[in-house]
Amino acid sequence: MSAIKIENLTFSYYGYVKPIFENVSFSFDTNWKIGLIGRNGIGKSTLFKLLLNQETYQGKISKDVEFIKFPPNIMDTSKLGIELHKELISDEEEWKLFRELNLLNVDENLVYREFETLSKGEQTKILLAILFTREDGFLFIDEPTNHLDMYGRKIASEYLKSKKGFLLISHDRDFLDGCINHVISINRNSIDVQSGNFTSWYENKLMKDQFEISKNEKLRKDIKRLKDSARQSQIWSDKIENTKNGVKVSGVKPDKGHIGHQSAKMMKKAKNLENRQNKAIEEKQNLLKDIETKENLLLHPLHHQKNPLISVGELSSYYGEKQILNNLSFEIQQGDIVAIYGSNGSGKSTLIKILLGLNHEYTGEIKLASNLKISYIPQDTSDLTGSLNEYIHKQDVDETLCKTILRKLDFSRELFEIDMKNYSDGQKKKVLIAISLSKPAHIFVWDEPLNYIDVISRIQIEEIIKEAKPTLIFVEHDNRFVEDIANKIIQL
Repeated sequence: MSAIKIENLTFSYYGYVKPIFENVSFSFDTNWKIGLIGRNGIGKSTLFKLLLNQETYQGKISKDVEFIKFPPNIMDTSKLGIELHKELISDEEEWKLFRELNLLNVDENLVYREFETLSKGEQTKILLAILFTREDGFLFIDEPTNHLDMYGRKIASEYLKSKKGFLLISHDRDFLDGCINHVISINRNSIDVQSGNFTSWYENKLMKDQFEISKNEKLRKDIKRLKDSARQSQIWSDKIENTKNGVKVSGVKPDKGHIGHQSAKMMKKAKNLENRQNKAIEEKQNLLKDIETKENLLLHPLHHQKNPLISVGELSSYYGEKQILNNLSFEIQQGDIVAIYGSNGSGKSTLIKILLGLNHEYTGEIKLASNLKISYIPQDTSDLTGSLNEYIHKQDVDETLCKTILRKLDFSRELFEIDMKNYSDGQKKKVLIAISLSKPAHIFVWDEPLNYIDVISRIQIEEIIKEAKPTLIFVEHDNRFVEDIANKIIQL
């Protein structure tokens, strides 16, 4: 057991007005299984870089254990998995790798295939197995769930729970609850460290936020009262000054000799009162907390006069000689919120593309209601480059509405002017979500919309779906999200 201490950590990217971290101090133990939580862009991956000494910072980081990064940087993906093990963990015996693969329910033969030929989920599990053969290091694990299906996430969560300690970035609540026993949350102006899992942290956060919101309201009322009082003091001071200078007050010309001495004393008293009031205002303003609130999103589904909106009969599809979809039949009614379930490679994205008319390699029958308007979120964000404004206009959605939704998803105004190629994966995904929510539609079709999206934003999206009750077809591996909103399942 050893402690990792961060003292007076300060860091800012070049050109940024506000530092990412400013005089931040906290500590954690290498035996803790820690979830690192915070909004997209708030500094989680940056903290990893600082701890790994990949950026220059001010302050002090004390440790007596080696930090290991997941995923590691792999220069040659054409190598076999077993070769990567020797390259990354040169002094460890192979039997330890096979022990870890067994715990992750991974076929041992996969490490004798070229790494680049494996699925993203298989790559994730093999890299976890390789890195956890090291028993003298502390792992920083950055979003391991993005390429894992629900079953894969459950296995990985149970696997991590059995480990000694790590620092984990993940936005999947069930995944976090299954494997962590501490939370480090990065807030706008502070970092909190708590024992417990995600659910206990979130419940504490809601209670704390509500208390701080109530306290903020009282402080704002006090500040308004003090400001009103300060204005009155200023008016009184001005009247005294005018009287002293011989200006008529209420139509009466003053006797300069009579008030000369008294006015100086009253001026001093007025200034002292004003100074005390301004100091009290400043003190109360410093007590105001910058609460992490989640605002309600906007969604306006269209109503169609026909029902069902989509009918599918005996749908089958092949990829080469392999059958992907086999005699599927179902209907989508208005108000259905449909989750497409299935393991990686079972045809979820294929089904979505067929329904959207983007894939015509199928047999069977598909009927869509006439003039059906569909709003689509694709899985891939790689084509998001260039101006955000131009992209919004190209998508033919209302710019003000789209940017309002982005702001509600904690998207900073500065990002509106930055080339989208410089956005993080989470920020790009938020653009696609905002575009989709801005499009009036009869059906919303979302292919893994929550990849890279922070926990608070996920909860916001859940809440607007529950409130607006759109017709929605979606693929998502976040089990809690699916259970909270879906009223129909298509199992592949």
